Amino acid sequence: MSYPNTQLLIHGRWQDAADGRTLPVLNPATGGEIGSVAHAGKVDLAQAVESVQKGFETWRDMTAAERSKIMRRAALHMRERVGDIAKQLTQEQGKPLAEATGETLAAADIIDWFAEEGFRIYGRLVPSRTSHAVRQMVIKDPVGPVAAFTPWNFPINQIVRKVAPALAAGCSVIVKAPEETPAAPAALIRAFQDAGLPPGVLNLVYGDPSEISSYLIAHPAIRKITFTGSTPVGKQLAAMAGQHMKRVSMELGGHAPVIVCEDADVELAVKCAGAAKFRNAGQVCISPTRFLVHERVRNDFAQALAALAKSLKVGDGLAQGTQMGPLANPRRTVAMEALTRDAVVKGAKVLHGGERMAGAGNFWQPTVLDEVPLDAMIFNDEPFGPVAAIRGFRTLDEAIQESNRLPYGLAGYAFTRSLKNADLLTRRVEVGMLWINMPAMPSAEMPFGGVKDSGYGSEGGMEALECYLNPRAVAISNV
Repeated sequence: MSYPNTQLLIHGRWQDAADGRTLPVLNPATGGEIGSVAHAGKVDLAQAVESVQKGFETWRDMTAAERSKIMRRAALHMRERVGDIAKQLTQEQGKPLAEATGETLAAADIIDWFAEEGFRIYGRLVPSRTSHAVRQMVIKDPVGPVAAFTPWNFPINQIVRKVAPALAAGCSVIVKAPEETPAAPAALIRAFQDAGLPPGVLNLVYGDPSEISSYLIAHPAIRKITFTGSTPVGKQLAAMAGQHMKRVSMELGGHAPVIVCEDADVELAVKCAGAAKFRNAGQVCISPTRFLVHERVRNDFAQALAALAKSLKVGDGLAQGTQMGPLANPRRTVAMEALTRDAVVKGAKVLHGGERMAGAGNFWQPTVLDEVPLDAMIFNDEPFGPVAAIRGFRTLDEAIQESNRLPYGLAGYAFTRSLKNADLLTRRVEVGMLWINMPAMPSAEMPFGGVKDSGYGSEGGMEALECYLNPRAVAISNV
């Protein structure tokens, strides 16, 4: 199928960059150029900021019901266009078509949920201490225009988790989407545009990340920053935002532990954690990465996970039956090689994979490493790829201690038949999201975010709306 060249969206108009610059877009399965994306400069950014301010002045004064109708129409467009959008997403990002389809449909569900939740932005009345003639109110207003920065691994999902609650709260947004995967974000934004969103409420730009972030974060019209990406970059942007007293929410890196207890259902653990590990070739912020398995079941688990990895069909995401696609760019294959080599040098055993696949594209074998030492890079740095690292433990306290050793605290997994163990894991594992005896199942109605160096703020549940609202106290005397 054809792949579109992607333009900027500024005040309801799709346009090229003012200076005509573009960037190439590559297919990670072939390495070939498939299209281009407009590269915004300061002229374009200035127009986008002027637009988002005007859009906010319109959108904030619309009722929750009016905003909800537009959002629901956008969700309907996403469902109607899922076939074309998913194919574009697979072409530019590499994930199998089934995963791209799921991401597109999940976006529609998220939009629908926040369209409804926008009706429940409640204030409250507080009795006065001094007189019944004084009416005290707490009201919640939209924070203002938002700058949203999003990554390439889930180019629709990561945007909609920011845009949907922001719009439901009454905010306008400039989306700085990923240059490597531009067409799918544009399709998402177009769905809102075609649903009747007023000009300026959503603007879309691409370009140099450093230039765009420096311009938008410092601009007085922008009142909120939201970012998904690596912890080092997130810290830099949060520091910049702090200099200008901007509200911030951050969904940053993770290094998710998987604790498989002695009493665990090993078959269930392999099925759930294995599927999550190799989803999107491991390029998932909540991907299970550090497998901590009780010594009595470690060998069974490791062999079964290796068998699962061996069974996966790896190839072009558009090809029939593909279960794992390529890595998004050549940098990721280089990183996988370095992590695997380091682990092996330090004593790890390769049970399956461990090598780049021959031919064109950024393909890496689904890899399972056993007996990985704690000083291996892969047990300390987020791998963001299809490499599972396993080591044993003897006591649950030991496993929990290792789970909490790193500064990350995004997601975690555990498998046990014991309610006592489950309760202890719930209270002691320091992550923002924990799934026990099940695969990861993020949903619009549940909080999505981390603790410690994995960020703050939520991109799910009613907590996500709070990130885009300013609570204000108002007292009125009738005297």
